[in-house]
Amino acid sequence: MKPASILDYRALSRARVPRFLFDYTDGGSYAETTLAANLADLAAVQLDQRVLVDVSRVDTAVTLLGQTLAMPVILAPVGLGGMHARRGEVQAWRAARAAGVGMALSTVSVCSLAEVTQGGGAAPWFQLYLVKDQAANEAMIAAARAQGCPALVLTVDLPMPGARYRDVRSSLSGAPGIAGSLHRAAQMAVRPHWAVDVGLRGGPAAMGNLNSLVGAKAPLSDYLGWLARNFDASADWDRLAWVRSLWPGPLIVKGILHPDDAALAVQHGADAIVVSNHGGRQLDGAMSAVKALPAILDRLGGCIPVLADGGVRSGLDVLRYVSLGASAVLIGRPWVWALGARGQAGVAHVLALLRAELETAMALTGRTRLA
Repeated sequence: MKPASILDYRALSRARVPRFLFDYTDGGSYAETTLAANLADLAAVQLDQRVLVDVSRVDTAVTLLGQTLAMPVILAPVGLGGMHARRGEVQAWRAARAAGVGMALSTVSVCSLAEVTQGGGAAPWFQLYLVKDQAANEAMIAAARAQGCPALVLTVDLPMPGARYRDVRSSLSGAPGIAGSLHRAAQMAVRPHWAVDVGLRGGPAAMGNLNSLVGAKAPLSDYLGWLARNFDASADWDRLAWVRSLWPGPLIVKGILHPDDAALAVQHGADAIVVSNHGGRQLDGAMSAVKALPAILDRLGGCIPVLADGGVRSGLDVLRYVSLGASAVLIGRPWVWALGARGQAGVAHVLALLRAELETAMALTGRTRLA
């Protein structure tokens, strides 16, 4: 299939990567009602078509936290995203830099921050999960400073993982021992291109930022188990202030859905927030980001940039979020699907599609600038 849209890349990725990996990225928690709401509520935002406006020149560029982006798009942090292609986060960051957009590297990326920085020629943003080991948190923040990351993204909506039924069915979780290993091996066996390119030639299959905590040669199951035991459920607003004290650059708080939490984030040092329900992967039944965004913007009154994620599947969706007041959007599943389908070239194509669709949507709504 010749891909013409982000959903085409979803289909291509599904046919290429093992089921346990595709379902991990594609799925949400419980009955996936919030995942569905992210899509439906965003699609329901209607755009005003305007005519007889000079739209011969359309400028999609924005300035965010001192950085100029070719369009208001950031590759969102996605755990295990790098397993979809050989050293995948490096490929994705190269595509993002070439397209003039940003990327936030996940704490639980396959490639370490140092590898991605070296492979991409510059440091991306770094996304931090707070774990129980305070020294580990300090070390990750220090590594982000040492690598020169332009911003730190603190994700606050994962004190413990939500229940994801797809992961149980695929044996990614809840299946220790030989039975789980055989089930996953069978899924890899029917994806021979991935098995060779990633499974055999793309190692190590680990979480590079956590090597010192889990062990560089530990199997992936050990990393997943360590994470399940070590997310810090005791973290509170004082912990955000503590992170603020250690990080001198822009600090972005991701995972805000309530106006009161948005205000508290500002009070405790956030330079920007991301309105997000973790892609529908945490609290099922939570409000979609689109529905949450207006009240949060009203509460903050423009004092800091407000980003959003969830449900973006086209450049029209980018404009929908911007039209509601978002400074930029984060995309997660789209770049991972593209990576799984065609590697760096796939991510580059998805970003080109988004920009072309955004330009068309701007022209048809009579808008020439986003700034």
